[in-house]
Amino acid sequence: MLSEKQVEEYKENGFVIMDYSLPKETLDEIKYYHKNLLDKYPEFRDYCPTLLKYDLNFLKYAKDPEILNCIKQLIGPNVALWNQSFFAKPGINGKATPWHQDGQYWPIRPLATCSVWLAVDDSNEENGCLKYIPGSHKRKKTRLHHTNNSENYTLNQELDTSEYNENDAYNLILKAGQMALHDVYIVHGSGTNTSPHSRRGMTMRFMPTSSTFDRKLAHEDSIKYRLDHQHRTLFLMSGIDESGTNDFIVRN
Repeated sequence: MLSEKQVEEYKENGFVIMDYSLPKETLDEIKYYHKNLLDKYPEFRDYCPTLLKYDLNFLKYAKDPEILNCIKQLIGPNVALWNQSFFAKPGINGKATPWHQDGQYWPIRPLATCSVWLAVDDSNEENGCLKYIPGSHKRKKTRLHHTNNSENYTLNQELDTSEYNENDAYNLILKAGQMALHDVYIVHGSGTNTSPHSRRGMTMRFMPTSSTFDRKLAHEDSIKYRLDHQHRTLFLMSGIDESGTNDFIVRN
């Protein structure tokens, strides 16, 4: 569980580091499944946007009661998992992720998600750790982005430089197994990895079911964002579908 102080920190900064962490045995299992994924799909060397489409073994980590309890403290009791992804960032030439807001890409209305970012490896400045702009979520709206299809980026929506000051960034330095939670509107990104060590990170995306996962909007945005959101399977993790508009049909 999060303490009252941690809940307030999340509300104020847009992110918080959990006390709970995953043990080495669990991380080794995640690494095993990730290796199997890359053996079959080497195109996911840097980034796999849809883990559960290819291997449902990853789903069990999102069912961890300790993680779910923290999520429910932040977004309420009715929760759906709508995606898991993997940012592998291998050593020597791991790709950067441009400064962005997650909500720029996501077909959820009203826009709402709490993301879990799990450090599968130690994450630090040397290997391209995630960086947050504290408090940048408070406007509760998406900012000006532009499309950048650079091969050196994992994602193609880049925040306009007028929208943030990199000098305000907080480096998310984590030991393997630690997790951070962050808000859908927070400005964040990460640099390249030129160190010899990988910086693998897995995300778990949880939305309150008071929001709708809009598959029509997902279809309209799929080409621009190079992401296939419309065929995501939603998993009801806690409570009910409060909006009554979401479906939980398993999709391939």
